[in-house]
Amino acid sequence: MTASTLTDLGWSDFFASQLAPAETLLTPARVTEVQRDRIRVLTTDGPLRLIPTEAAGNYAVGDWVLTDGTQALRILDAKTALTRKAAGHVAYTQRIAANVDTLGIVSSCNDDFNLARIERYLALAATAGCQPLILLTKPDKSDDPQRYVDDARTLGDVTVLALNAKEEAETAQLTPYASDGRTLALLGSSGVGKTTLRNRLTGESAATQAIREDDSKGRHTTTHRSLVPTLTGGWLIDTPGMRELQLADMADGIEEVFDDLLVLAGQCKFRNCEHGGEPGCAVQAAIADGTLDAARLDRWRKLEAEDARNTASIARQRARGKAFAKMVKNAKKAKRGK
Repeated sequence: MTASTLTDLGWSDFFASQLAPAETLLTPARVTEVQRDRIRVLTTDGPLRLIPTEAAGNYAVGDWVLTDGTQALRILDAKTALTRKAAGHVAYTQRIAANVDTLGIVSSCNDDFNLARIERYLALAATAGCQPLILLTKPDKSDDPQRYVDDARTLGDVTVLALNAKEEAETAQLTPYASDGRTLALLGSSGVGKTTLRNRLTGESAATQAIREDDSKGRHTTTHRSLVPTLTGGWLIDTPGMRELQLADMADGIEEVFDDLLVLAGQCKFRNCEHGGEPGCAVQAAIADGTLDAARLDRWRKLEAEDARNTASIARQRARGKAFAKMVKNAKKAKRGK
């Protein structure tokens, strides 16, 4: 795993502008893997294993850090950042990946295909600021793969590619997204073919696992996030299959994904229209004339409610943490004053 220049690694003026004069003597390094007690990175001189100076959760695969060769001294601000509410009942935001140019949203032409799930990933990409790309795998296993393509295209102005991950000629469609130092990240459920795509793009031979025939569910092949070079001079971030993607702090991203509904809502007779049985509701009128699927309205409402709930929960947890830290600080100050 080598790169001759920082540009080859994905470096740009955005990151260079963050360096203080004294920091120009440090070495920029890109995070390839985050472990509990070490950060694996790549520099133009090769890979390093660094001691983190912050909690492991503050780092994400794809981040740029400054190092003295031993420690990861500072994390540079990310150009794009993929985050989610951590799985389960905990209330904090988890970083998934950083400095991603294109988010490949991977689904299969089978029972795994789910518009609501894809919309979640689209909101994630919009919030992060990276380009979304819907990848529909296993079209050769479907009697009507075009149906899945057509359904995905109803989600807005987003590129949709149906490709057989086992065919080199078809995966070559991804070359523009993973060459010349650009970074492509793959997200999706287990068993949709992310590892097969990774093998094609990187020349690796990671093992794959078959899906269950009864429900099209897959088993985890990738066990951790990692940044790996592609055969075309770019970078790939592969991730384990996601069972759960809860949104938080993504109101703007949700609005971007559902901008067609926002346009309709702006045409309603009443500004506070809830798009139910109110007179003059443009949203319900669109549903009635068949130009809007009622299910899309339901999915919009659900994501907005979830995002608001999770965002508020995280905000409360942060406030409690700050209050506790302040209490401890005051207690220490009082103790010193005695």
